[in-house]
Amino acid sequence: MENWELIIIGAGAAGLAAGIYGARSGLKTLIIDEKLAGGTAADAPSVENYPGFPQITGGELAQNMVLHCKKVGVTIHEIESVTGLNLTGERKIVKTNRAEYEAKAIIIATGSHYRKIGVKGEKEFHGRGVSYCGVCDGPFFKGKRVLVIGGGNSAATTTLYLSGIAAEVVVTHRRDAFRAEEALVKDIASKENVKVFWNTEVKEIKGEKLVNKVVVYHNKADETKEVAVDAVFVQIGEAPNSQIAREAGLEVDDHGYIKTDVFQRTSVAGVYAAGDVTTHPVKQIGTAVGQGITAALEAYAVIRRPYYRK
Repeated sequence: MENWELIIIGAGAAGLAAGIYGARSGLKTLIIDEKLAGGTAADAPSVENYPGFPQITGGELAQNMVLHCKKVGVTIHEIESVTGLNLTGERKIVKTNRAEYEAKAIIIATGSHYRKIGVKGEKEFHGRGVSYCGVCDGPFFKGKRVLVIGGGNSAATTTLYLSGIAAEVVVTHRRDAFRAEEALVKDIASKENVKVFWNTEVKEIKGEKLVNKVVVYHNKADETKEVAVDAVFVQIGEAPNSQIAREAGLEVDDHGYIKTDVFQRTSVAGVYAAGDVTTHPVKQIGTAVGQGITAALEAYAVIRRPYYRK
């Protein structure tokens, strides 16, 4: 069994920030992620609200964080899934599909996953016109007509990205106003090839081999119609990846988010959580980074007991 001082589960913005501060504090630090390092931030077509970067792609920002982590000495294991946690003892055990690890402290930064709308055709056409990542799949639909579902920041940034690729972008939002930042809403309004269907919900996704239309319902007029599209981009938010934490006994709220205090401490001593998997109400790269830093410094304080904690 490999021994570490700090193990971080998740290599998104929170996990990478925690890794940088853990390693810089002198802790032997390991990050484990079931996917490639970078997290959901890497999917963002454009990031314009991270301090110091007026505009940068999510992929570039995430890659900078990964390189920073490695430079300060963090070990990163990618494509390795955590299958179980034993948090009962003073030394915490992390089991994966490859090995078992032991650590003095653990930070859970497993992030979240894209929510699905749960309509007929969504599952059947996933990868054949249904997507949850505009920057990943948008280029496949150059010059086509695409539809974006949602009204928050993720839907707005995806709409703006696709407006530069697709011939037309149709946005459906079940309310009569966006919830996105005002700057993004203004940018959308300036795009001639973007059309917004307010008070509208997608009820079914249709096609043959690929998506070719959707059934939409106007919840004010009580009307249903079909709209021809070549792709559907679902952007309605995310749900926490907290199953492993819940199974290990950590307290979560009614929605599955891990409960933490101001020091990112969970209900189990020596275990911390940071980023989108926590109950923190603001889900942004900047807040995830701050939580990761706080968790790492608190773990360091507990492990090394510096002068200010004695």
